Amino acid sequence: MTKQIRQLDRVVIRFAGDSGDGMQLTGDRFTSETAQLGNDISTLPNFPAEIRAPAGTLPGVSSFQVHFADYDILTPGDAPNVLVAMNPAALKANLADLPRGADIIVNTDEFTRRNLAKVGYATSPLDDDSLAGYVVHPVALTSMTVGALAEHEVSKKDAERAKNMFALGLLSWMYSRPYESTLRFLERKFAARPELVAANVAAFRAGWNFGETTDSFSVRYEVKPAKMLPGTYRNITGNAALSLGLVAAGVRSGLPVFLGAYPITPASDILHELSKHKRLGVVTMQAEDEIAAVGAALGASYGGALGVTTTSGPGVALKSETISLAVALELPLVIVDVQRAGPSTGMPTKTEQADLNMALYGRHGEAPVAVIAPKSPSDCFHAALEAARIALTYRTPVLLLSDNYVANGSEPWLLPDVESLPDLRVEFASAPNGEDGTTFLPYLRDPETLARPWAVPGTPGLEHRIGGLEKADKTGDISYDPANHDFMVRTRAARIETIPVPDVEVDDPDGDARVLVLGWGSTYGPIGAACRGLRQRGLSVAQAHLRHLAPLPANLGEVLRSYERVVIPEMNLGQLAHVIRATYLVDAIGYNQVRGLPFTAAELETMLEEVLKNV
Repeated sequence: MTKQIRQLDRVVIRFAGDSGDGMQLTGDRFTSETAQLGNDISTLPNFPAEIRAPAGTLPGVSSFQVHFADYDILTPGDAPNVLVAMNPAALKANLADLPRGADIIVNTDEFTRRNLAKVGYATSPLDDDSLAGYVVHPVALTSMTVGALAEHEVSKKDAERAKNMFALGLLSWMYSRPYESTLRFLERKFAARPELVAANVAAFRAGWNFGETTDSFSVRYEVKPAKMLPGTYRNITGNAALSLGLVAAGVRSGLPVFLGAYPITPASDILHELSKHKRLGVVTMQAEDEIAAVGAALGASYGGALGVTTTSGPGVALKSETISLAVALELPLVIVDVQRAGPSTGMPTKTEQADLNMALYGRHGEAPVAVIAPKSPSDCFHAALEAARIALTYRTPVLLLSDNYVANGSEPWLLPDVESLPDLRVEFASAPNGEDGTTFLPYLRDPETLARPWAVPGTPGLEHRIGGLEKADKTGDISYDPANHDFMVRTRAARIETIPVPDVEVDDPDGDARVLVLGWGSTYGPIGAACRGLRQRGLSVAQAHLRHLAPLPANLGEVLRSYERVVIPEMNLGQLAHVIRATYLVDAIGYNQVRGLPFTAAELETMLEEVLKNV
């Protein structure tokens, strides 16, 4: 049968099913296949916090969205063009996100009376007119998979589990994806059980062949590669990129990297990834709790390593006393906060940007630290390097604010030339620095950076007092002198305030915009896509994005005052907007949501259009 081939410039696909249906694996494999073709990619995994939520229920739905295109894209897409629904719950949970005319591939085997009743369907939506506005493709995924594996030596249960591979094979055919890497992946994943390798490969091929031979799918689609800068690319998640950034920081500084971590969603993957890189000087310790993890990391820094601790919001709260100790000791420490929806346990697998206030102010006393935030999954690599640079150069804790959206999302990453990365080498104190040539002054500062000497314990002649009590200037002796305390507090603050960070850059193509959209962290993609949409309609709008949140760029005040309106979208209730108002007396307009989901480009575009009308 000859199938029509249609060219598309972009597609958004969402795989959805029970948390045990393998949707994250299916989406990840489709993304890997797509990366091989050279498309630009952005992904959005979305899954429940429970390890195995009740089967067939709305809370148990797990989904993976992938957006791929033949041009530069900034988000995982607002609305799927294709929904693969493995059961009624997956259909009901995701139907509202679909535009009219979208394709829906449904696993008809799961549309039983019992499964329909679980999600409140009185009748099957496949039999009434409720899906009339969509292109529905009924496919008996489960029974066809079981039939395809009838000759294989696997149980019926294992055969049914392979239905996600049937779906992956069908979608891979439908969008002309290469599949050799998926077959190799299955061989590695099930290497200990050859019968499962054969079964899953057979299920994948059955899905591919079904697409090739059935009348239900008469069109096959192609999306050409995107035009990208020359070089070697790999698809990477934010957590993986951040991990490799820390590895690179160790290599470029010549220091061992020590990670003290306690497992917590959504930061645990950093611990998993870094544990693979012992040969590159990385030591990982899974501690018994968050406090022990940061204490060990600070101890490693005291001993001459790059100390790192990773966590999410609840863990930062527990680590705050030790972060204050690091401020007093003036030692380098990188604290990675992969933000999630709070407060308390909150929604562990959903995203939010609500830890900014805690990062800036969440310690007792005057305890300023540097704060930076990556804007995308691949940018996590460079943000980790920058966090390490600041920590090592200025002997300070640095809070790196990632979030669940950036951490688990993925995109193509251009592998950098290692020699082009910043030189992070440090000089340890090696001899007394007092005027008499015999005294070591642990708080005698570098006049340019205000950093104190970093003396590795055991260095002869450099013995000095350590601890959380206030230190005397230069000598480091315990001091309760009021004037000294005032001086040390102001000096620690000045050390952060005077860190030179790059000026904020403004994207204002026509130079005549009256409205500036200011963002930070993971709002970069949705804001950029919204501004792009407005400009394509002839509307002028400027965009600026902050990586450094403490200290703020020196030119930020001038930039803000250059526009009549400043709009700040945030996934919190206006934390950056409060900082901007207080610091620059600019009446910034906040646009805030805390739904556990990233902004869509469409909602931001609609909001900004209203702002533009009123300028």
